[in-house]
Amino acid sequence: PMGCMPLLPTIALRCKQLPTHTKCVLGGFRSYISTFTPNRPTYTPSSCLITTTRSPVSPISSSLSRHALINYNSPPLSRMSSLSTPPAGLSPNDPSTNVETPHTHTWVDRYCSPAIKPYMRLIRIDRPIGTWLLLWPGLWSIAMAAPAGLLPDMKLIALFAVGSVIMRGAGCTINDMADMEYDKRVERTRSRPLASGMLTRRQATAFLALQLSAGLGVLLSLNVPSIMLGASSLLLVVTYPFMKRITWYPQAFLGLTFNWGALLGWLAVTGSLDTHMLAVTGPMYAAGIAWTLVYDTIYAHMDKKDDLFLGVKSTAIKFGEHNRMILAGLGMTTISLMCLSGFNAGQTAPFYVSMAAAATHLAWQVNTVQFGNGADCLNKFVSNKWFGAIIFSGIVLGTLWKSQEEKR
Repeated sequence: PMGCMPLLPTIALRCKQLPTHTKCVLGGFRSYISTFTPNRPTYTPSSCLITTTRSPVSPISSSLSRHALINYNSPPLSRMSSLSTPPAGLSPNDPSTNVETPHTHTWVDRYCSPAIKPYMRLIRIDRPIGTWLLLWPGLWSIAMAAPAGLLPDMKLIALFAVGSVIMRGAGCTINDMADMEYDKRVERTRSRPLASGMLTRRQATAFLALQLSAGLGVLLSLNVPSIMLGASSLLLVVTYPFMKRITWYPQAFLGLTFNWGALLGWLAVTGSLDTHMLAVTGPMYAAGIAWTLVYDTIYAHMDKKDDLFLGVKSTAIKFGEHNRMILAGLGMTTISLMCLSGFNAGQTAPFYVSMAAAATHLAWQVNTVQFGNGADCLNKFVSNKWFGAIIFSGIVLGTLWKSQEEKR
């Protein structure tokens, strides 16, 4: 026990460096040392519990944001080794301090059996925002292709909805397989099933094959031109996870992938690839890419510090101090191109009213987002499901309104 005495200055220094809101309770340590000092009361606790809260700015608090139980039955130097490490060189997510981050409890944790829970978490089934973002461009295109005065094809909407759930899950699986080593070193992602060891790579590969087979089943329900166009998107799905290692603009590549439905929806309705289709779906596809750059750049700010530490590229880093200005420009591009798509499709007043509402929503996102606040970035990102819904409702109402204009 006396071997711990030289380490007391290190412990004292470490405690002084903790932020003011960080609480460090060294239960009974001083009394334990006093056991070996003459004329002092003898009290020997069995353990010492160090409890800290994470600081958003301090690398010390991040590296100590754990509950560490130090057992005094172990040799003194070994049990104190974690406290005697100099903190100066630690990153907020130093791999030597990685501990699985507790997963937020959702309906998957409450109702799914332990056998299937890792697979449900792998495909983010309890976080449907990714499915919505993948689905909306396809629904826009289906609604835009509907005949004047009629609602969009409900069977196609159902097929696209099921396909979006399946392919979004497959994309998550591919992404986690590619990023497993990165995810282990990022606090937000280290609890994912592959990074935490809940699933093996072999299990994920078998599950991915099952997902792709189900996706193929949905695709085969469409017409032949749609099958060929849909199958070609698989190349984008597989290569996207690696773009963050190659380019500063992985969000643009995500836009190419996530908005493929803008091309596919119209073709699934009409079955013909012609100039009118390109005049409508081309601007819509480009608008979707610009929109993706907006919401995924906001989302990337949540991992900006980790990305800098790991050398991962993103537009959140590339845009630097000009983030807000560039996102505003991308938002205006999104609205302008969607209006062009609607004009080429012969859309009516309700559509343009909805575009005004969508523009207001994007302006609110870009002007009010707090890039340094992860919770606010997440809220703005998730709100994009309503942006997609506003545009979809405008297209549907505008198409129904066409019959009234034709009668007049």
